[in-house]
Amino acid sequence: MTWAIERILNYPEERPWGKGYAHYGFHDSRGNRYFFDYFHHWVGHLGKDDEFLWTAGVRPNVTTGFHMDADFVRPMFLTEAPDGSLLISCDGNARIFQLDLDARAVRPFLDAGVLGLKDISSTVYDDEGNLWVSEITGCRIWCLDRSGRVVETVGNGQPGFQTETVPFEQARFRWIYVMKKGPDGCLYVLDSTNFAVRRINVRERTVETVVGTGRPGYTGDGGDARQATLGSDPNEKFDGPYGLCVDECGNLFIADTYNHVVRMVEASTNVISTIAGRRAVIAHQRNDPREKNPLHLNLPKQSALDYHDGRLFIPEWDGDLIIMKRTRWSGPSR
Repeated sequence: MTWAIERILNYPEERPWGKGYAHYGFHDSRGNRYFFDYFHHWVGHLGKDDEFLWTAGVRPNVTTGFHMDADFVRPMFLTEAPDGSLLISCDGNARIFQLDLDARAVRPFLDAGVLGLKDISSTVYDDEGNLWVSEITGCRIWCLDRSGRVVETVGNGQPGFQTETVPFEQARFRWIYVMKKGPDGCLYVLDSTNFAVRRINVRERTVETVVGTGRPGYTGDGGDARQATLGSDPNEKFDGPYGLCVDECGNLFIADTYNHVVRMVEASTNVISTIAGRRAVIAHQRNDPREKNPLHLNLPKQSALDYHDGRLFIPEWDGDLIIMKRTRWSGPSR
């Protein structure tokens, strides 16, 4: 599988969306595009004309079809619920909100402090309709049933790591940034300060390390991802890789933030490779929209990734959005 740059968008700070795309945006399964304004505490559904079909959170100064006031504080992730509503997780006040678009209403869904979570990062539904919620510094992953009752937790709240496959009762994590569901029904967890990706097999109740050794570095390209290392900057508050996404075949894409590259792990072989970025970066230098070589991209600080319909979306902290397209593919990996 190979990748090419389709387009590079250089967004200005005051308007980080346009041309049909949003910086730090997320797609849902139907291809709808959302914009997250983390620092101004609102979320919007971006229309094709670059106006917003709706917005929610703190009222923004944008054109919108309708706005829903909500107590969002640093919204991070959006999740589609089985009933068609949307969940927005906010790390600033450790809450999850439910958006009912038919009623044009936002309702409180989960308060981390009330339930016993230390904080909240991402949420994902499994194939049975249970909601899984990850903590960042709390080092745990929670499973809730459809009624919101806690079914179980994975991890005991203390940081730890295992390279081998372990049952739920023994699994330990460190800081968890992102969690995604793969086409195999497993949950993929970016165990960031362990510099690893872990796979939760919901049916077998096991946790397996599929990327990383637990140590930082930049090694492993061309080999088994379990022997690879991911980047670190111990001077940063949030160390380790920031972003993770999964395509329809189970291939993993990692925003290897402090190595300044994007890494891909092929599902059929578990071989890891660098598909975008370079180690020698220049801080705050924007990427030239004419750039054609993915390995020449300047990615000083990636903090998210998104995949949809054969395209990989790479946001860079200063406002660039790089859209990569798959150019060669031999078919499903599984």
